[in-house]
Amino acid sequence: MKLLRHGAPGAEKPGLLDAQGRVRDLSGVVPDIAGETLRPDGLRALRDLDPETLPLVEGVPQQDLRLGPCVGSVGKFICIGLNYADHAAEAGMPIPPEPVIFNKWTSAICGPNDPIRIPRGSVKTDWEVELGIVIGEPGVYIDEADAMSHVAGFCVINDVSEREYQLERAGTWDKGKGCDTFGPTGPWLVTPDEIADVDDLSMWLDVDGQRMQSGSTATLIFKVPHIISYCSRFMSLQPGDVISTGTPPGVGMGQKPPRYLKGGEVVSLGIAGLGEQRSAVVAPS
Repeated sequence: MKLLRHGAPGAEKPGLLDAQGRVRDLSGVVPDIAGETLRPDGLRALRDLDPETLPLVEGVPQQDLRLGPCVGSVGKFICIGLNYADHAAEAGMPIPPEPVIFNKWTSAICGPNDPIRIPRGSVKTDWEVELGIVIGEPGVYIDEADAMSHVAGFCVINDVSEREYQLERAGTWDKGKGCDTFGPTGPWLVTPDEIADVDDLSMWLDVDGQRMQSGSTATLIFKVPHIISYCSRFMSLQPGDVISTGTPPGVGMGQKPPRYLKGGEVVSLGIAGLGEQRSAVVAPS
């Protein structure tokens, strides 16, 4: 299934994408694509539905029908840093011996086509296409062999980052990661049964039509099951928690000379089978 949330910001309704690429409304079935809906029993109930029996939502998704972030009421937005060896190299950092964990604030989450707003005072706003994991079954101290049973689905994330805030100002990485609109998420949550091999998904990102990032989840240092197991050593994972797994090379910080977003650009990105995003970049006001 491809699950989504449609409608105005803050008033999104749950839905799913049918075989013809149309949105079917789920608001008469579940309150949101969140919480208990994402647990195995909740997903099983949705899978048993006949999409043709659900109300058809007018509009073309991502054209004249706005999609919100594909998960609602996210409790934790966890990120893994330096999880591609070639990205670590372009950042001038060593390959980590174990996953690097940091956070994005949930207030950073926005829809896949919503504007990215550069914060006031920013001089180094950057882009990062990433595979997102959405937790379904809760757990703590999860065995790696059992980790995939805790996954509700996968999605596209742009881990927008302000590098000066992240690396040059006092404090942790989090300062440069959680500004408003720094977490476009979606367009849809794709359940694992629709993905042949999560370890072999091509991914890309363009700025104003110029290809900046081109990679594959095949080169992840720490794979999805290990990431889930590892994170669960330090916190319980709950339905709707999102884990962003790292970015391949090609970020603005790694360009020679470095290139950062100023406002007026369009950032497009996607992952095979998981959909695409397209966001206008807005300069500070």
